[in-house]
Amino acid sequence: MAYIGRDTDKISNVEVLDNITFDGSSSYTLQKGGSNFTPSSANTLLLSIDGVVQAGNFTVSGSTIDFGTAVAGTSTCDFVLHYGVGLITAPSDGTVTTAKLADSSVSLAKLSATGTKDATTFLRGDNTFAAAGLNGWSEDGANNNLLPANASAGIYLGVNSATAANLLDDYEEGTWSPAIGGTTIQTGYYTKVGRMVIATFGDATNSAVALTNGSDYTITGLPFSQIGSGWQFASTPTISYADASGGYKSFPLTGRQDNGGNIHVANRSGQDVSAVDPLNLCIVYQTN
Repeated sequence: MAYIGRDTDKISNVEVLDNITFDGSSSYTLQKGGSNFTPSSANTLLLSIDGVVQAGNFTVSGSTIDFGTAVAGTSTCDFVLHYGVGLITAPSDGTVTTAKLADSSVSLAKLSATGTKDATTFLRGDNTFAAAGLNGWSEDGANNNLLPANASAGIYLGVNSATAANLLDDYEEGTWSPAIGGTTIQTGYYTKVGRMVIATFGDATNSAVALTNGSDYTITGLPFSQIGSGWQFASTPTISYADASGGYKSFPLTGRQDNGGNIHVANRSGQDVSAVDPLNLCIVYQTN
């Protein structure tokens, strides 16, 4: 198709820049008509020093050209030419290579990724922005602890598939108010790991409860209900007390659970524990 103007092979935008006045420095300011000029790149410049054409042996940053070495003030700049990009046409598909892209020229704004891009997300391989870390978990700030979105979530231990028997989904520490035979004694402490509960209490000054040999006692106020009924403890409860001489003695108790969820202990040690003897008791049982 014919058009008005010169043939495309005659179109050019070569520009003649001001000659450089050397003063012994290595870098100088490029100008055209007395105004600073910024070339498209160092590769589009051609200049002559003392009759020797220079190309590719200098760098350009903005309107500053740097020769990497001092140019004597006695040298003469013969000409400075800037070769522009010429006629601009749309590149063919698949012709723009990585080398043609300037560093940092592709920003996140040019990506078609979905999701929210911010300081807390990263770009996944499927071109979506996602929060760092495990899905459904978040980091507890500077403490670096993981928090699940669902409080019932846990960790499977010892397996590489979701096996219910290997799911650890609860850990807790706290206090409880133990009572023996209806008499409340010192505050107790517990640790719960999964369904296993370790409940302890102790009274270093006065138990307020006498445990007579051959008698049964009910422990209430446990921090969690027991599972099942009529079963023995996971570990045999042991009670320790101070005798009249000031030393400590200990003996095991037998125990079971009734249908009401209470713990019963029986003193079959052949020893009596008076109400003024300090008591320390540890119970290990399972909960739902």
